[in-house]
Amino acid sequence: MALANIQKGLAILVGAFVFYTAATGPFEGLIQRALFLALVAALGFALYPLGAGTRWRPVGLAIDLVLCAVALVACGYVVWNYDEIMTSLPWATTTDKALTVGLVLAFLELGRRTVGLIFPILVIAGLSYALFGNLLPGALRHRGFDSAFVTETIFLGDLGIWGMLTGIAATVVATFVLFGALLLHSGGGQAFIDLAMRLGGRQPGGAAKIATIASGLFGMISGSAVANVATTGNLTIPMMIRLGYPRPFAAAVEAVASTGGQIAPPIMGAAAFVMAEILGMPYTTIILGAVIPAILFYASVFVTVHFVSVRRGLAFVPENELPAWSTILSPRRVAPFLCALGGLGLGIWLGRSIATAAFYGIVGLLIAFIVTETGRLAPRQMIGKIIDGLEDAGKGMVIIGVLLAGAQVLVSMINLTGIGVTLSSLIVSMAGDSVPLVALIVGLVCLIMGMGLPTTAAYVLVAAVLAPAMTAVGVSPLAAHLFVFYFATISVITPPVCVAVFVGAGIASTNWLPAAGHAVRLGAVTYLVPFLILLNPGMLMEGGALAIAQAALSGAALVLAVPALLTGSPLLGNRAIDIVLLLVMIALALWPNPITSIVALALFFGARKLGQRKEASLA
Repeated sequence: MALANIQKGLAILVGAFVFYTAATGPFEGLIQRALFLALVAALGFALYPLGAGTRWRPVGLAIDLVLCAVALVACGYVVWNYDEIMTSLPWATTTDKALTVGLVLAFLELGRRTVGLIFPILVIAGLSYALFGNLLPGALRHRGFDSAFVTETIFLGDLGIWGMLTGIAATVVATFVLFGALLLHSGGGQAFIDLAMRLGGRQPGGAAKIATIASGLFGMISGSAVANVATTGNLTIPMMIRLGYPRPFAAAVEAVASTGGQIAPPIMGAAAFVMAEILGMPYTTIILGAVIPAILFYASVFVTVHFVSVRRGLAFVPENELPAWSTILSPRRVAPFLCALGGLGLGIWLGRSIATAAFYGIVGLLIAFIVTETGRLAPRQMIGKIIDGLEDAGKGMVIIGVLLAGAQVLVSMINLTGIGVTLSSLIVSMAGDSVPLVALIVGLVCLIMGMGLPTTAAYVLVAAVLAPAMTAVGVSPLAAHLFVFYFATISVITPPVCVAVFVGAGIASTNWLPAAGHAVRLGAVTYLVPFLILLNPGMLMEGGALAIAQAALSGAALVLAVPALLTGSPLLGNRAIDIVLLLVMIALALWPNPITSIVALALFFGARKLGQRKEASLA
């Protein structure tokens, strides 16, 4: 009970800190980041105690207390010595080295507890390479860096653990996590589900379409496909199974829909903010460039679900289980959601920072919530819901803070050693400056490097190591970063380490392997969309109206042809002829010309019409 109270108190404190700094503006860079990581460390060790429920918990408690104390002292040291660190070039002392080791160990251990071994191992590999890379042979060798220089990079400046990614976590991302948590606790979560049920429930494959809509909406906010599967999957997967959907298919739909939320604007699993900082581009440019790919992703999932549902005769959701439109559109349901988005949009329109715009959204949300619930809930109940939102936000910030702090250490080592440039040069030399071949190699490596990592951490890793290989052969920076981002993101549904599918299969009580097969089929268009980005600048809303129209037509043709090919949906009725026709359509859609895309669409609808007439005449 005491631990639960400590967890609750610390989580509320973290949420309150983010709310306060969003309202008044953040502290100086290193101070804001150090205070944020101190709070994250304290809450992290409280939420994920070592050896909980075992006989050796006292040993675990001692380890937790030592690591937490070292992390707090290290963060306090930076706050106290902020002026000296920022105005001079301090030499690393023995104390500095000890604090650096303790702080990094604390966050690596928290990373192990929250997301598993893969991410801490990557960070350790980066640190080891910085310290001992001078012993390696060939192109991977660098000049070598001693422990003092590595300490100064990581701890005594704003390039290491206190760098840009930690800064984004402590401001923009944290504010949006708070925004999402308060939105869900004000009734926005139920509004998402109700809207999804009403829009998709009475269509073929209604339950799967409900899962697609609801998981997409939640996924935009959650920042983790795996967490999203665990949250919405507990509602959508049992619903699909109850209505006769095969268990592997139900697990796959939820995993893929949750993954789609990570590539959908305006948040993109927090990667949109990180990408804007790395590229030095306006946030609006990033989310505008991601609009068409996100639409194509969800359109392809809907079409695939539709084709499968029609072929298998999957059930509709009964009318009596669907919420009424009057309930969905009642002021107390829609007002907080609309005011939250209105405040966010107003802040962006006024040119405020993204964190400030998110705060405007929070203010609009809270005002609407209080107005619509006054008279229905007691003041104490309303305050309780707001506090619950702060608590959930604080807990949600632990994983993000730990991951981005660790990612910042890894990125600082990549930049220090130049390994990113080295690997990019190797890829380009292997591919012979061929954009398609470089893209293919980079895509495959992104799938491997992103396995087992949350969205933002996966993007940061591939952006630092692989995006330069794309730009080296003439790909625009935005196209290169979105290319690696998409492949790193969909690694969570790509076998063999498809963690989103693992979680969905666990909820569905089924084998993960057939679920992974369904997931790849449902998300198949997403494997092609990055290549469309390279072929057509219109995919990123660039190049004028004609280029954008060409991108939309190409995408539309793929959204129809690829699901039809993979689900066996009939066109003319002869499977062999249908396969040939669909492959021709896909080739035409990938050819960078609007006429070929129009021809592909005409072939699809023409063949489908002829097939339906043939079927009707036989009947």
